Amino acid sequence: MAADPAGTVEIRGALARLRRTTQLPVAFGGLVEPGRRRMRISEFSGATTLALSGLAVTSGNGLGGKAVALGRPCAVTDYSLSRQISHEYDAAVAQEGLRSVLAIPVVVRRRVRGVLYGALRTAQPLGDRTLDAAVAAARDVEQALVILDEACDLLTAVRPASVPPQAADDARWEQVREAHTALRALAPRIADPAVRAELLDACGLLTPGSGQEPAQGPAPRPVGLAPRELDVLACVAAGATNAAAAERLGLRPETVKGYLRSAMRRLGARTRGEAVVAARRAGLLP
Repeated sequence: MAADPAGTVEIRGALARLRRTTQLPVAFGGLVEPGRRRMRISEFSGATTLALSGLAVTSGNGLGGKAVALGRPCAVTDYSLSRQISHEYDAAVAQEGLRSVLAIPVVVRRRVRGVLYGALRTAQPLGDRTLDAAVAAARDVEQALVILDEACDLLTAVRPASVPPQAADDARWEQVREAHTALRALAPRIADPAVRAELLDACGLLTPGSGQEPAQGPAPRPVGLAPRELDVLACVAAGATNAAAAERLGLRPETVKGYLRSAMRRLGARTRGEAVVAARRAGLLP
């Protein structure tokens, strides 16, 4: 797993998009620490000092802490003079030269998971357009965290079952195959390269030749499939139609057909079913 907490890359990308869409000079943010009512500012875009770096913001304190406590956007026109917030972090905010600040909570399944901030170095109202852009950036992070949660749940579920099954474990192995398909579909949507690599590594652990003895005769020749060809074939193996595979993978149906045709050609298969069987014999699918 990455050294940074899962979700840090998504926060970083959202801050860059926020500055680009609003022209705000400064954006920063971070994730709520697991099991604690506290978020730590770890990511910056446009900052000129390290005053806010690593700052731990307790729920209820300051502007960001207020956003964490209430679970809704909060903004002030002049941070140091505002009567709407407490002032535990005034020194750090003043050192960075921030005046007008907004804080948008990242809420996943009714739980605040992080905060995005945008700020001006002048005391002037932040308009609706800026607020809407900040909310949209937070929503992007929320969706990414949902995907990460799903991926982590799948990893937890399949790790104990990464050993090929025995004949009595057919039902369990079908669950492993379903998890493999889901992981392949989720991996391209993960922004964090380390997390994405871990998902693909887990897929590899689930495909050690499926634990099935090959049919009598020569061993199948090694076959390589492109990542998207394997993604499509994993969906097909789970019984998905081209349309369903396209929706799951975020592709067009015509693109899915193209990848499927290419995979079949590489595997020497004439039908979808033959392609799945050939991929399993080659150890590409569980």
